[in-house]
Amino acid sequence: MDILLKSAKIIDEESAYHGAVKDILISDGVIKQISNHIAAEGVDKVLENTYISQGWTDSSVCFGEPGFEERETLENGMLTAQRSGFTHVLVNPLTHPVADNKQAVMYIKEKTKHFATTAHPIGALTVESKGEFLAELYDMQNGGAVAFGDYKKPMHNSNLLKIALQYTQPFGGIVISFPNDAKIMGKGVVNEHIESTRLGLKGIPALAEELCVARDLAILEYAGGKLHIPTISTAKSVALIEEAKNKGLDVTCSVAIHNIQFTDEVLEGFDTNYKVLPPLRDTENVKELRDALQRGAIDFVTSDHNPLDIELKFKEFDLASFGTIGLENVWGVLSQYTTVERAVTLLTSARKRFGIPTTPIAENTEADVTIFTPEGETVFTKEMILSASKNSAFIGATMKGKVLGIIAHRQAILNDGV
Repeated sequence: MDILLKSAKIIDEESAYHGAVKDILISDGVIKQISNHIAAEGVDKVLENTYISQGWTDSSVCFGEPGFEERETLENGMLTAQRSGFTHVLVNPLTHPVADNKQAVMYIKEKTKHFATTAHPIGALTVESKGEFLAELYDMQNGGAVAFGDYKKPMHNSNLLKIALQYTQPFGGIVISFPNDAKIMGKGVVNEHIESTRLGLKGIPALAEELCVARDLAILEYAGGKLHIPTISTAKSVALIEEAKNKGLDVTCSVAIHNIQFTDEVLEGFDTNYKVLPPLRDTENVKELRDALQRGAIDFVTSDHNPLDIELKFKEFDLASFGTIGLENVWGVLSQYTTVERAVTLLTSARKRFGIPTTPIAENTEADVTIFTPEGETVFTKEMILSASKNSAFIGATMKGKVLGIIAHRQAILNDGV
């Protein structure tokens, strides 16, 4: 299939064409020509006035399979990722059994190998994600795991985290440590602030996150290694990580797209789709997260996509599970809070961090690209949800721009109406 992008703006800092507006001819998944003008005769598909970048990467998604197929299968999860503009996704070990061994990692790789999007498993850091014993980290990396972490489960044993950072150094492994002190969190369900008091909901103090961030950074400074802190949500967490980077520590962090979009004021209606972990914070913290995106203090943005079936969400707020889907909404939200160039950086920089090869946009290279536009607005509705589970915090929210499609693995996936 031949696809011609007419007057496409190239956003790729690794490419010689960065910032240029060019015609781009892609034939059977290979970028054949980049020029000021390419004739459209004989071309199967022509797209005009688009943007193109290296393919986007989401550093935190859950697909359920194996074990939780009622929430999301690998097949439908990968189809959702493709339609949402991602050519690479890091798949959390939120499965049953937990992906804590090489065979489980290879299962995910094998089951998803035919899609345009590539799945990169995150192996569990500890056996069954129980936080007691380190899992088979080296074997899992040999099987295709790109990092190791226990999804939404903090490492209570400080010494085990230290050992993990030391153990992974010889083979360049990346440790993911979710920052949340369960004892301080207690039975909290929302951000501890004015809204939690007003609504009568138990609060989760920002301290529960910030204490773990400070501890993990102190351990990293002592032990060395590579640390990724996922889905931070407070201004102090940002400041602590910035300070650590200035010291030269090898640390990165991400923020979930819903923690950028919403403040805890949306909890007024007790909609359990807004029950997430870390919780939606107050206006002051959300403003700092948005500012940190622009100045580069936060390394990448994630959907933190977590499909949950109706039985886990359609219940009293206190009893509902934490989590929202969000793959479909990342671009539509992120484009509202930063420049196109910065947004693309936030959606592509995870590739280098997790050792995923990058391919600059150039002639005679296999395409691994996302095609999109920052123009236009739509209101996201339940009917637009591609995921099997419908637990979306974004229903009714305004999205800016649109994902037009991806081209990767010599496959072109174009969205409806393109």
